[in-house]
Amino acid sequence: MIDKILIANRGEIALRILRAAKELGIATVAVHSTSDAHAMHVKLADESVCIGPAPARDSYLNIPALLSACEITGADAVHPGYGFLSENARFAGILEEHGITFIGPKAEHIRLMGDKIEAKATAKRLGIPCVPGSDGAISNDREALSAAEKIGYPVLVKAASGGGGRGMKVAHDKQELLHAISAAQVEAKAAFGDDTVYLEKYLQKPRHIEIQVFGDGKGEAIHLGERDCSLQRRHQKVWEESPSPALNDAQRQEIGEICARAMREMQYSGAGTIEFLYENGAFYFIEMNTRIQVEHPVTEAITGVDLVAEQIRVAAGSPLSLKQEDIRFYGHAIECRVNAEHHSTFRPSPGRIAYYHPPGGVGVRVDSAAYQGYVIPPNYDSLIGKLIVHGRNRTEALMRLRRSLDEFIVDGVDTTLPLFRTLVRNADVQNGVYDIHWLEHFLATGGIEPSF
Repeated sequence: MIDKILIANRGEIALRILRAAKELGIATVAVHSTSDAHAMHVKLADESVCIGPAPARDSYLNIPALLSACEITGADAVHPGYGFLSENARFAGILEEHGITFIGPKAEHIRLMGDKIEAKATAKRLGIPCVPGSDGAISNDREALSAAEKIGYPVLVKAASGGGGRGMKVAHDKQELLHAISAAQVEAKAAFGDDTVYLEKYLQKPRHIEIQVFGDGKGEAIHLGERDCSLQRRHQKVWEESPSPALNDAQRQEIGEICARAMREMQYSGAGTIEFLYENGAFYFIEMNTRIQVEHPVTEAITGVDLVAEQIRVAAGSPLSLKQEDIRFYGHAIECRVNAEHHSTFRPSPGRIAYYHPPGGVGVRVDSAAYQGYVIPPNYDSLIGKLIVHGRNRTEALMRLRRSLDEFIVDGVDTTLPLFRTLVRNADVQNGVYDIHWLEHFLATGGIEPSF
């Protein structure tokens, strides 16, 4: 049993975890930096502890401070949310050493999937289809050129410890490849402290499809369908939906079972997401995220499963509350990430929210920790909240999204709401005809105008 959860995060995901814990009758502890003293999750938690100044390295990434907060409050479990320490194997291991439950996978699985090269090798072993690429890390130029010739240009240089598009470069020929490797290594070293890179085949117009999986750590695992996250800017997801407009039932059932079977063999515990590029009817593994995803609400909307509550139950030692045959998919869900950024320049816009009015109505959910008068600090990501809509079909979901976006008001800071109001009215988006490069091209050609 878990008696008290310390939430090692902030913003909307901290509030999401707090609500799930309260519904399970579990006490909560909010931790916060000095700049988050008035955050919503801090106001609503049973207890709160300040763990340091505004910079994340001194607060939300400060493992000794988090351990101290657990000791002070008697918290016997930690939920890391997403970002920060959520995929830090060392943190998970330290908590285990101190007898504190980490609400997430085993440290060994976090470590394994955190290394892109090892993750790909593991995926191959488990029967998950992978993108053609180098056998391992690239150690010199000669090895890189040889691997690229076998793969075929264009190739993608990727950081082994990368994420969020950092440490990724495309090369269309030999000359570009050598430059791309050097640039990717510099970027990866600065971002992750590791300049290891490898090569993959660069797919021309793929979609980004991910499968939500869940395991009990004892050999049982299920999948909860796919999410289509193809609308991206600089490799950052902007709009997610489920089911994907690009797949049919046979395809989603096949890839879902492949992923669930792999998790059973791994004896994976908790929530995980296996991400693929999808092109010409084929899936290619790119990475696995060993945590809850930002976009998890679209899966919750079409399945009715509370993924965060399930994380907590599994971490406490309970079996999965559902078997694969219990999962039913209903309707269509779409999520938009509303950021405090200018809608066309994407310049961050921290500051005080002068007026805040989220939309409501049937099939509308807003996951946000914002409120009128709340000050968005400049120290963290710019997410204001997530607008999630659900409809009986994609057409109904799109119309509901259109109505909800027109109702959503955030004054005092710039937001990306105008971008979504434009996208939901775009013919390609309405028809589901786009790939991972579509939004970048749309923005580069002046598709978004400040008309709202």
